[in-house]
Amino acid sequence: MPTADELISPDSIRGLTAVLRNTFPTASRWRTVADSATTLGTLSLSQRARAVGEALLTDTGHDYAHLAHAARAALTSEDLTGWMVWPLTEAIASAATSSFSDADFDDGLDLLTQLTPRLTAEFALRTFLNADLTRTLATATTWTDSPDPAVRRLASEGTRPKLPWARQVPELTRKPAATLPLLDRLHTDSSDTVRRSVANHLNDISRLDPELATTQAARWTHGSASTTPALIRHAMRTLVKQGNPAALELVGFHGDRTDLKVEGPHLERTDVPLGSTLDFTARITNISNKPVTLAIDYVVHHKKANGQQTPKVFKLTKRTLPPGETTELGRSHSFRPISTRRYYPGSHAIQLQVNGHPYNRVAFTLTPAG
Repeated sequence: MPTADELISPDSIRGLTAVLRNTFPTASRWRTVADSATTLGTLSLSQRARAVGEALLTDTGHDYAHLAHAARAALTSEDLTGWMVWPLTEAIASAATSSFSDADFDDGLDLLTQLTPRLTAEFALRTFLNADLTRTLATATTWTDSPDPAVRRLASEGTRPKLPWARQVPELTRKPAATLPLLDRLHTDSSDTVRRSVANHLNDISRLDPELATTQAARWTHGSASTTPALIRHAMRTLVKQGNPAALELVGFHGDRTDLKVEGPHLERTDVPLGSTLDFTARITNISNKPVTLAIDYVVHHKKANGQQTPKVFKLTKRTLPPGETTELGRSHSFRPISTRRYYPGSHAIQLQVNGHPYNRVAFTLTPAG
């Protein structure tokens, strides 16, 4: 993935300065914006956007009308595109929400819809949401009817509860149901990009309120759109990984504890040196009179520094079993050191998880290497 200095870079800020000077000359000559290209240093991507946004505000005297005229003039240039757009949207959001003018607030939102096709205005929308959630969501609802898919996507993406790189909107975290009307209007959108945003948005909600997310997805299954199953699979990915039974059923896994006989995991050894592997096998039999479709995972309960065990779910396989059929399973789980996880010698455990239901926890000991 590109780094911050490759996205909002000195070159991109010099490009923004040139666009502004060519389309909206001012007495300041946009000097503060130009100078900001030399002060980005080690700032993160969002910090760079806000720093250059503040430079734009300085050069326009923190006056929304002045900034809005400059932005609309810049939009006449095809060179206004890419990552230089993010700082401009940040400046517009800041000026429009701090002027305490309803007209400026509404005009600022309108400007975001004009700028979002050039990159995205999703990050700047957070400022409006934090300033007035109800008013902003009402306007975003009108965007769902836009002929431009970039604007329709903005309605979903900009209002995500856990949008990456973006400011948090605490009220959306407390009230994840607030954006469901937007998703209802967009989940069958003709644009794959918009539908993917809806799926990511519902996945965010699932991390805050699993029941709300699965209930919403279940309502969508009653529609006729051929794209809905794929959207739901993507939206339920976090809950499926966690073994949430409702999410598993939504994506096509059927079969509960009374349908199955689960044997194992059977471990090749119960003392596992750090740096080696834990090998295990298992058998699952469908003892019901109907086919079952299974998401088969396993859970490793790692010992942590405080001596407690915490579970981590790993994908194993998917199986469809007719009545009476048995599947044989096996896996080698590595305990080789990796940068994202630290292992502690001592008591651990492993168990199978089938369609979200845990089975047969078996203890083993992770021993020091050598």
